[in-house]
Amino acid sequence: MSKKRVFTGTGRRKEASARVTMTPGKGKIIINGKDVNEYLPYKTLIMDLRQPLEITKMVDKFDIKVNVTGGGFTGQTGAIRLGIVRALLEYDADTDPNSEGSFRQLLKEGGFISRDARIKERKKPGLKKARRAPQFSKR
Repeated sequence: MSKKRVFTGTGRRKEASARVTMTPGKGKIIINGKDVNEYLPYKTLIMDLRQPLEITKMVDKFDIKVNVTGGGFTGQTGAIRLGIVRALLEYDADTDPNSEGSFRQLLKEGGFISRDARIKERKKPGLKKARRAPQFSKR
């Protein structure tokens, strides 16, 4: 019995954290035990999540299982996408990163490799939110 290779990647975005495992398969994406179309409410989020797979032409080659916690749907989608990118880089680790067709080059050109470090700004004393001041009343 041949052993299947498993590729893993961890992604984070805002308050969300995702653990992604990729195994050779037919292209099914399971998020927290549900199908991707069932879990994510908007088609644009699903398109956003699949971009790295489409760029590397690996859409139908891997089954992807994801455990994601924290944040909202947008943050979770960004975290899953980064996890998929890191798993794809692990899959393509044998290829020279500087060669023309390497996954690293393709994903870097698309801007997928870097983590989006923007997080919510803390609330300041005397303000309603991080920057929103109370309404000014002249009288």
